Amino acid sequence: MNIAHLLSRSAQRYPDQPAVLHGDQVVLNYAALGARTAALAAWLRTQGGVAPGDRVAIYAANGPEYLEALHAVLWAGAVSVPVNYKLHAKELAHVLADSGARVVLASQLLAPATREAGASEAGLLVFGTDAYRAAVQHPPMEVHDRAPQDVASLFYTSGTTGRPKGVMQTHRNLLAMTACYFTDVDDIAPGDAMVYAAPMSHGAGLYNYAQVQRGARHVVPVSGGFDPAELVQLADSVGQLTLFAAPTMVHRLVEHVRATGADVSGFKTIVYGGGPMYADDLRNALAVMGNRFVQIYGQGESPMTITALARAQLADRNHPRWAERMASVGVAQSLVEVRVVDAAGQPVPAGETGEVVVRGETVMPGYWNNPDATAQTLRDGWLYTGDMGSLDGDGFLTLKDRSKDVIISGGSNIYPREVEEVLLLHPQVREVAVIGQRDADWGEVVVAFLVAGEGGPVADAVLDALCRDHIARFKRPKAYRWVPALPKNSYGKVLKTELRAMLG
Repeated sequence: MNIAHLLSRSAQRYPDQPAVLHGDQVVLNYAALGARTAALAAWLRTQGGVAPGDRVAIYAANGPEYLEALHAVLWAGAVSVPVNYKLHAKELAHVLADSGARVVLASQLLAPATREAGASEAGLLVFGTDAYRAAVQHPPMEVHDRAPQDVASLFYTSGTTGRPKGVMQTHRNLLAMTACYFTDVDDIAPGDAMVYAAPMSHGAGLYNYAQVQRGARHVVPVSGGFDPAELVQLADSVGQLTLFAAPTMVHRLVEHVRATGADVSGFKTIVYGGGPMYADDLRNALAVMGNRFVQIYGQGESPMTITALARAQLADRNHPRWAERMASVGVAQSLVEVRVVDAAGQPVPAGETGEVVVRGETVMPGYWNNPDATAQTLRDGWLYTGDMGSLDGDGFLTLKDRSKDVIISGGSNIYPREVEEVLLLHPQVREVAVIGQRDADWGEVVVAFLVAGEGGPVADAVLDALCRDHIARFKRPKAYRWVPALPKNSYGKVLKTELRAMLG
């Protein structure tokens, strides 16, 4: 089944329901969204020369056209290639060349970079132009049938450790992901609204399918991105608002609400993921905004669907292990199995640390044109995530770090997140990232990069004492580096590769 059938069905079932909003203004209802999508799909086939299975890239900032563009590619039986709009033209050129994209759909401000990346005029359709307006009025086509195992999307990894790889996400993968949303993340009621404050090319956009299936509203902020004051205003004017956010975004939203005393009753659900939510930040978020939070852990290789920490589990403060569970990423989602294994691929006992592996209907079939990387990542039916973690006896998974980020000092493993959690206990530490630095005697030593909060930096001795009170002495940083900000990618993840480069 082509996942585009979800929109086709909702256009019939909910024709008059508001579908796309720009800010709090309705732009399209479901009938119009379905009609424009069917027309654009037909244009791709007849005018764009796109055959079933061909790749079509979307290089666009968040905007009202994004949903119809994404669904039109799928509707035509083609493969979507959503590209992070913050990529440089040279990085975009790699994605276009690697995917073999026949057509690029781009927003107006990004059209010059698209041309610089090598897209031809014949293969470029720009939102908001006369050509685009004509394309969404083209005589429509029916949804092109696809098999469950056919590739629906190529999701390019962030490429922090090398060239980005194209994750092949099938229609089965994305449909299973959508089913997991309802069983493990949240239900969707009539009148709910998904606001796209994070890039629609990433996790936030993947959640559109569940919202489409229920005929919910899709809200694109006028700013096109994340602005806490704007989100609070939209929660008030639109209501029943759900968003997917990186932990850094949650932290900024919570601080805004705390500082302004804003009414948060218009927020329904805040799903967070894409990086660690530190325990102290989560306690503050729950105290300020109430039981509106759900955590998910996933990768592009198993999109949004490895584990989930449900709203009810986060709210259950009377549970004797609430603090431990709050620091976890929850339990395996319904359509996957999760294990923690040793170097030989054998499950480790509860409580012991190993690599997180997953299998199920959401796991990719492999990387596009990259059999070596596929063989390294998919072994014996399991996806090896590269993340280190431990499972407790109740099935709750606690992540330590990426396997490449583990610091080995004097033969002992040190997990940066454990050190980061302790340093964040100091009120004058706003953000922190811990990495390893090569050392002739110890192999590696721990270095902490810190961003100061109110009151400015504190003395090394104060932080040393804090660490000695909470963790083993050998885990204590050997150096503290105060910086104005931590380097991050467009999804809010700290770029530890850049921090390592700063060490020289």
